[in-house]
Amino acid sequence: MPSSGPVRFGRKRALPPCPNPLFLQWLTELRDEAKEKGLKIQYTYQKAINSLNKYPLPLQNAREAKILQNFGDGICRVLEEKLQRYYREEGPRPLRTAQNRSSQPGGGVGGNPSWTHCFLFTSSSGTKAPIHCSSTAAPPPGTAESNSRLAPSKKKNSDEDGGRQRGGGGARRKREYVPQRRSGGHAVLLALYRQSQIPGGRSFMMKMELQAEAQPLCDKSFTVVRAVRVSSCCPPPFVFSEPTLCPCSPTRAANTPAWSSVGTLIQKNLLLKTHSPARYSLTDEGLALARRLAAVEEEAGPGGGGEDGRSEEDDHRAGVVDLTESDEDESVTQSEDVGSSSAEPQDSRTTSRTADVLAPGSYEILLCVDFIETTGGSQHRKQELVKELQRNGVHFDVRKLNVGDFLWVAREKMAPVPGQLRAPAGRELVLDYIIERKRMDDLCGSIIDGRFREQKFRLKRCGLRKPIYLVEGGTAAASHLSLPEATLQQAIVNTQVVDGFFVKRVQDVRESAAYLTVMTRHLAKLYQNCTLTRRSREQERDAATDEDATASCSLISFAEFNHGAVKNKCQTVREVFARQLMQISGLSGDKAAAILQHYSTPYSLLSAYDRCSSEAEKEKLLSCIRYGKLQRNLGPALSRTVYQLYCSQGALS
Repeated sequence: MPSSGPVRFGRKRALPPCPNPLFLQWLTELRDEAKEKGLKIQYTYQKAINSLNKYPLPLQNAREAKILQNFGDGICRVLEEKLQRYYREEGPRPLRTAQNRSSQPGGGVGGNPSWTHCFLFTSSSGTKAPIHCSSTAAPPPGTAESNSRLAPSKKKNSDEDGGRQRGGGGARRKREYVPQRRSGGHAVLLALYRQSQIPGGRSFMMKMELQAEAQPLCDKSFTVVRAVRVSSCCPPPFVFSEPTLCPCSPTRAANTPAWSSVGTLIQKNLLLKTHSPARYSLTDEGLALARRLAAVEEEAGPGGGGEDGRSEEDDHRAGVVDLTESDEDESVTQSEDVGSSSAEPQDSRTTSRTADVLAPGSYEILLCVDFIETTGGSQHRKQELVKELQRNGVHFDVRKLNVGDFLWVAREKMAPVPGQLRAPAGRELVLDYIIERKRMDDLCGSIIDGRFREQKFRLKRCGLRKPIYLVEGGTAAASHLSLPEATLQQAIVNTQVVDGFFVKRVQDVRESAAYLTVMTRHLAKLYQNCTLTRRSREQERDAATDEDATASCSLISFAEFNHGAVKNKCQTVREVFARQLMQISGLSGDKAAAILQHYSTPYSLLSAYDRCSSEAEKEKLLSCIRYGKLQRNLGPALSRTVYQLYCSQGALS
């Protein structure tokens, strides 16, 4: 037998560090931001990062990066803007030594000579200088310096450098990510930690709740967008509320700076995002980090970086008077400062809840019109609706509605601020009435292409308890359509009897405007003495109806309503399974919901089929499931169709 010699373990040759760390860092941030938004441009940024990592030479400016693969005009322009902004903020820097190991034997760790790294920029006069440069000898691959060059922090890690020199060049553990105080990530961690400390409270928060709780802990805004532009193509009667954009404008709202840090927290395994609509909760590592951050905040006190710890310069730079704060809020804040730190999370939650209350007389009822009802198609007919509403003296607002055509909101009355052109935007709560308007030709088209059932399904799940179907047109309008008049009439009756919608029949656009006018005045009188409180969509079942709650009622905010009604949002397996079942002829939403109560996913249904002993038992598996208010059986015919759809290899019989 051959003699077994000593086993030699080789070591992979690590790649040299990227000579353009600034560009690499900016591209990584752009990729993470696009990934959080779900944009496909994230893959373009990743390809550009791969190309930049392979390029061994420092780039003079962003324009030179066009020689690399996957670097187009757009990416180079963004990098050039970031470079100029960085130059304005940091100023020109001389050549600085990033790591010097010449004092150690052999010229550095492992015998490598010292190396330098500098940042020089293109000056305002147009002279060029290298942005990134390094000496002839690169640092040893795999060391901390090759990784710390991509760190987001601007501080030099001198303590870690000294510890590595004393340790003789051994591998050190990765530095822990800690968000900067009063940043978006810092505020989100603290808000979720305070929520978890409430006795009997939930361990997660919805997006709107998390933004509201984290906003006082952050210097940047969680809700104000960076780009708002109203196009001049819309006629003067249209009033677009900020930050809602005119649908004709090419500018779209960018992601907010504070909320973009949530993607970093998820990437660092500090935050967990589940369900749809999204629920945010802390992981075990995030909970430990948030506990340490909360302890630091308690030691710092109110003046050391808490909610009142902002500098006078920040308050002066804001330049906006906050009229939403009342005397009660100030008294609550003073009591929080005097009280103990253990009661701080509950007090902050109480303050936020009192801020979500609209007292009688502090709000107005406003009709919201979807912009589709005013643009496109027959301009004459749609402009006639607008003119009729103006003639009737109805105060309305045109905006994008993700579901429905008309609804009403209770908007908070805000006093104008001296020195500002417009009054601050008030809070908006959506009343429980929503209208879907259908002309007879539109009704016929929606039945043919399947939008009819899909729209009713979304109206049921939008969170508003009183949907209304406004059918426009009489018998004469239905005489020359693709479907028989009897079919259209039967669809209208099914909408009222089976789906439980209130159906209102009108003859023309003028009667539609008259109905909207009467409803607006009726709701203004109905809610004039009501105290409105904000609730989340999950508290929908616990909310009381308007007839029972004449003194107060709970409503959802417009932002949460419109966000939850997005058509093309991410769907769960259960939701996709329901949509699959509803494509079967004769299988309505109630029948699909009944099936989902027993089998929530296709896997659970197929597993149930596998447990059946015979073919006849598989075909009758779903026949005894009861659905609807009358609790009728699903039936053997529909059960056999579902079985054949999911278990047959060939065509359905």
